[in-house]
Amino acid sequence: MVRTPLTPWERRRGERFGALLRQARGDRSMVEVASAAGVSAETLRKIETGRAPTPAFFTVAALAAALDISLDDLAFACVPEADAAVEVGALSA
Repeated sequence: MVRTPLTPWERRRGERFGALLRQARGDRSMVEVASAAGVSAETLRKIETGRAPTPAFFTVAALAAALDISLDDLAFACVPEADAAVEVGALSA
């Protein structure tokens, strides 16, 4: 199977998503969070560094539960910057 190369936007989205997970993890070790989510520490490392910018839904859901983050917050972090600005304006109106 040949994987289509990621676009620059997809790479930035993966980096934003990874940064959010790292921030939510705080002082907890990568091994501790990965274990709580039922994923490997290597998988979490790849997601946090943006090397796995499109993790499976169930992986994201498990990490969200382990880190006590809502799926809405995670999804919002993945919205393109221009779209996010529009949504913020719509929510505050």
